[in-house]
Amino acid sequence: MKRTPFFKILVANRGEIALRIMRTARRLGYGVVAVYSDADRDALHVREADSAVRIGEALPAQSYLRIDAIIGAAKASGAGAVHPGYGFLAENEDFAQACRDAGLVFIGPSPEAIRAMGNKAGAKDIMQKAGVPIVPGYQGTDQSDGVMLAEARKIGFPVMIKAVAGGGGRGMRLVEDAAAFPDALRSARSEAQGAFGDPTVILERAIVDPRHIEIQVFGDRYGNAIHLGERDCSVQRRHQKLIEEAPSPKVTPELRARMGSVAVAAVKSIGYEGAGTLEFLLDEGGEFYFMEMNTRLQVEHPVTEAITGLDLVELQLRIAAGEPLGLKQEDVKFSGHAIEVRLCSEDAGHDFMPQSGRMTLWQMPDGVRVEHALQSGSEIPPFYDSMIAKIISHGADRNEARGRLICGLEQVAAFGVTTNQGFLISCLRHPGFARGEATTSFIGDHRDELLAPRADGKAEAALAALLLYVTNPHAPPWRSGRSLAATFPLTTRIDLDHGVHEVDIVRERDGGYVASLESGEHRFGIDELGRETIRFRTDGVMASAKFLRDGNRLYILHRGATIAVRDLTLAAPVSAATAGGDGKVRAAMNGRVVAVLVKPGEQVAPGQPVMTLEAMKMEHVHTAGVAGTVSAIDVAEGEQVTTGRIVVEIAAA
Repeated sequence: MKRTPFFKILVANRGEIALRIMRTARRLGYGVVAVYSDADRDALHVREADSAVRIGEALPAQSYLRIDAIIGAAKASGAGAVHPGYGFLAENEDFAQACRDAGLVFIGPSPEAIRAMGNKAGAKDIMQKAGVPIVPGYQGTDQSDGVMLAEARKIGFPVMIKAVAGGGGRGMRLVEDAAAFPDALRSARSEAQGAFGDPTVILERAIVDPRHIEIQVFGDRYGNAIHLGERDCSVQRRHQKLIEEAPSPKVTPELRARMGSVAVAAVKSIGYEGAGTLEFLLDEGGEFYFMEMNTRLQVEHPVTEAITGLDLVELQLRIAAGEPLGLKQEDVKFSGHAIEVRLCSEDAGHDFMPQSGRMTLWQMPDGVRVEHALQSGSEIPPFYDSMIAKIISHGADRNEARGRLICGLEQVAAFGVTTNQGFLISCLRHPGFARGEATTSFIGDHRDELLAPRADGKAEAALAALLLYVTNPHAPPWRSGRSLAATFPLTTRIDLDHGVHEVDIVRERDGGYVASLESGEHRFGIDELGRETIRFRTDGVMASAKFLRDGNRLYILHRGATIAVRDLTLAAPVSAATAGGDGKVRAAMNGRVVAVLVKPGEQVAPGQPVMTLEAMKMEHVHTAGVAGTVSAIDVAEGEQVTTGRIVVEIAAA
């Protein structure tokens, strides 16, 4: 046996990823070292580590990609091993090689294996030679625009453009026709360059309505390899996974054995060491096609841990230290069903636009597994992925796991930054998902249903107005029972779910309250009012809600829905400028300008793309609000801008 012992591990990642690695490392008796950018100086993963080393300055997202800085941090801290987590440098063969050259144990596959399987084009060649079915496409070295368009025509539209390096949906575009291909190619290359430092892309035929199935594999340095079953990752937006589950509702034991044996044979053929995932598309007829291999641990690995009872990070550490795998395929047993959702700081109702800012209140549920790195008061920066937590449930069967996850999500209190909490609940409750029918087109096919306004929106507006009334610092203190005070209506104007409501609040002499909207009256009786909770009666039903008032902002968690309210009673009227109607295009979020798409003097039409901003590793196109002539470009490519900054000015026609 070839042992490679180590006693302290540097985790070359951040946030919940770093905390997840540290938890298992500490349980096994290892010391842990964190690295951090300036934006993460006060982050939880920094405070939880035994020691931490600063590695970055002005561009926090790039700090974690600095191989020399991370190697230097390992040397300075006395770490003997480096765990790359499951992002940033986890699939970078140069990083693995640099660790080897520095005498550090890289907790992952060899540089040669990463090079062979981490490159989508190279991996497809290896698989094709091994007889594994692959998606028809183009992975040639000639990346010129003309050749790429010609190859796309040969494949036939729709086609998928995919970054040759990395994963996570970055650098991926679905293109429906030849006319849209040039812009999509430019955008995919730009995003791939920013995320992975490599603009190279491949083309694939787009398979209609497939399932995204991945097989978890492990190999050791002694030639042993096993698979740990499949995960179904079909529910996606922007080609990024939102919900993952194991096992897949569509995969039979026979198909599992067939896909698993293909995956194991593939990793054995290259002497693969450590954790890896082979990703496949599964069509309606049960045929599967290899897409790529992720030479790292996946974000969704907890669902595999839940049904196998194995700690996958522990397996990684033991294999990296030179221990044999210690498991045969027949030793792997599956129990029950597990589902994971990715809680993201994004506005699902506005094209999943990333959100950054201060998380005023952060409380996670009990009874389910939660992976996160936040606390009340944490700042969510605009530089990283929008995922802020993973919530995982396990049950005896799929329906039990789904029910537990819905209950867990309903208890999440995330006040201060918009999240996709409600959208995830809608997905889990949707009849199609409940029946196990979701494919990669699930969100696109059911978008209107999943984003439909809540049925009790008027009642929520009434409750919000009531809470603003009783928590107003200048209001008389709340007391239960009858009141001798004169009653007169107080009008409250609120913004709730991007809709403005005017509500008249009256306290009656019997101690109750009446909230009057254009849709009618809502009567409330308050039984208890605390600093963060209210217990009340309405329509003969007693209920409670958690809330937080922050100036003119009010956040409410009621019946599993997080409601964000802004008090507009004393605010100035909103002008057309917020929608770009004044001819000024404003940055919708903090981010980096990656492309200016127009020039001064150019004629533009309403809705025409004028600028592309990158935030939280995704590109977002900004469009003209009016028809007219571009009068000024106020930013330059590569510049970092803040929310609301004017980026392009248009003189209206």
